[in-house]
Amino acid sequence: MTGIRRTAAAAALLLALPLSVVAAAPALAASPTQAAAPASPGTQATVPAGLRIELPRPTGPYAVGREILQLVDQNRPDPWVPSAGPRRLMVSMYYPAKAGTGGPAPYMTPEAARMLLDAKLPGNTIPTEALTTARTWAESGARPAPGRYPLVVLSPGFTMPRTSLTILAEDLSSRGYVVALVDHTYENTGTTFPDGQTLPCVMCGKLRTDDAWAGLDRSRAKDVSFVLDQLTAHPHPAWRYSRMIDPDRIGMAGHSAGGAATVPALLTDDRIQAGVDLDGSMDVRVPPSGIGGKPFLMIGHPLDGAEDTSWVESWPNLDGWKRWLTVTGTNHGSFTDFPLFLDGLGLPDRDRTIPAQRAVELTRAYVAAFFDLQLKGIDQPLLDGPTAENPEVTFHP
Repeated sequence: MTGIRRTAAAAALLLALPLSVVAAAPALAASPTQAAAPASPGTQATVPAGLRIELPRPTGPYAVGREILQLVDQNRPDPWVPSAGPRRLMVSMYYPAKAGTGGPAPYMTPEAARMLLDAKLPGNTIPTEALTTARTWAESGARPAPGRYPLVVLSPGFTMPRTSLTILAEDLSSRGYVVALVDHTYENTGTTFPDGQTLPCVMCGKLRTDDAWAGLDRSRAKDVSFVLDQLTAHPHPAWRYSRMIDPDRIGMAGHSAGGAATVPALLTDDRIQAGVDLDGSMDVRVPPSGIGGKPFLMIGHPLDGAEDTSWVESWPNLDGWKRWLTVTGTNHGSFTDFPLFLDGLGLPDRDRTIPAQRAVELTRAYVAAFFDLQLKGIDQPLLDGPTAENPEVTFHP
């Protein structure tokens, strides 16, 4: 069966002009409720001089550090381009840090920004600086805060670079998590490696069957397990601050295909204790035997009376703590960074009525509450049921 959320994700690369502009357009450095003059659909955005993206400030007590890793799996050829040799991955590590001990962390590389713009907006004239000069809250090379912290692996949507989940990564780190944000090579518009190569999206437009999508999800689960191997290896882990990671407290979350990949990851890797699916159709269904009692959170956009069959089929098989939340006014991309840019330029975002800042607020709150409950053991009344403070959020019975 075709998952509705997966279908939306696959079509977005070619059909959604607002998503094309969102990747290029900076949010105005004004009040979040202000917007530029509305633009009609099909209008290319013009970047006013002096404007830059400013991501929402993280909500936790920690400053945020960031380091970039290249990881090479010598035991696994690349599944999409075998001639490329071993599977190579780029990973952004976010971690609780000592404030003011690093330098500004750029949003993405110029090469990856150009590939993103060219893929999303043919004939684009928006400069790459609209992305590369984005104001993030992480500091490159910052000294780590003392202590050991749970690890959360984040996986982005198909065709989307890992930077599309930067806001969530920064916020979780500010709340006391180490975060590994993974680019799945050849599955997004462009991944830049230390040798200067920016590899394209070889798989874009090629996933036409349910089996192909399930294969993508299983491949991502292997990527995630390899990342965990490298981060927790003894005596020589791949990351110099791996001592910060508590290997007994590991979770995974993802958007779209990244969310779908949490199911095979939970099924095949005992180290991953809890999972979050942000609007991703479950191409690998939860089997009748369950997922070993592991807790699972599903957050999605309304489907106008339709239902994603993969969620419906998997829901009763989840055999641990579980929640299924629907956020009114959202669309498929509402759980990423991109809508902030659309709102900033006053551009339309099809089927989304919730302000981008509010979508960010809700996504961060519920994902953090889930991991605080499941990985830190902190009670979270927010997850007990509907609240008057968050009327947009509906709990599936």
